[in-house]
Amino acid sequence: MIESILIIGLVNGGTYAILAVGFSLIFGVARILNVAHTAFYMITAFLIYIATGILGFPIYPSVILAILITSLWGMVSYKLFFDRIKEHETAVMIIAIALAMLFQEIFLIAFGAPFNRIAPFIPGFLEIAGIRVLFQHIIAVGISLITLFCLWILLSKTKLGIKIRAIAQDREIANLMGINVGWVCMTTMGISVVLAGVSAAAVAPILGVNPYMWIHPLIIVLAAVVLGGLGSIKGSIAAAFILGFAETTVVFLIPGGAFLRGAVSLSIMVIVLLVRPEGLFGVFFEEERV
Repeated sequence: MIESILIIGLVNGGTYAILAVGFSLIFGVARILNVAHTAFYMITAFLIYIATGILGFPIYPSVILAILITSLWGMVSYKLFFDRIKEHETAVMIIAIALAMLFQEIFLIAFGAPFNRIAPFIPGFLEIAGIRVLFQHIIAVGISLITLFCLWILLSKTKLGIKIRAIAQDREIANLMGINVGWVCMTTMGISVVLAGVSAAAVAPILGVNPYMWIHPLIIVLAAVVLGGLGSIKGSIAAAFILGFAETTVVFLIPGGAFLRGAVSLSIMVIVLLVRPEGLFGVFFEEERV
């Protein structure tokens, strides 16, 4: 039991961490509360299913192509829908929800509500301490860790990463220093969508694909971002793993826990915010509490 909770918790936590980091990244740079973020996760999963399950393409080229197409659509969406109204947070949220619902309905009409399966990258399992661990579980955890490490390299060791961090800290000064803020924001949107696509590729063979698959991850991502501290990448990662293990424990130990996992995550978020309103790693500003 404990071994299963550990394995599934790592898979869930890693998936939520990648999604939460992408959400935090675009919020920190472009100041966009992109609640359609997990819809791109769903789009990538469906593109992989279409390529492999319907068209019969090999899994690896299908994954790469699906992530590229989704990232391009993410940047186009930013330019068409978000960039011109990014100063109006309410309008951005409404348009983001509308986009997510639009794609949900398109996939619902095209494929129906049942789960559609995607073949695993490597079929079979590995037995560890008497526990059967799917190779896809190991791949999903590995993809999560490698992706987070590569993102750290990007943000801390590259010129693009320096520009992203500069804009996140002070957009006006970054603009005065000659940084093309609009281009960096659109590129950051592409990166955040790539992260959503990578998470979909990692877990879609485990969870399956359906038109409602974007809703629960969105709840967890919002909870993780607020719990970790709005705009804090390390906070989002820590909170995502906390929530991933929390919901896995609930599912395994409580009867009917699969129906309570979202409520448990939100309850943890509320409790932490009552004690520490700025989140686990958020910046505390005394003047905001006056």
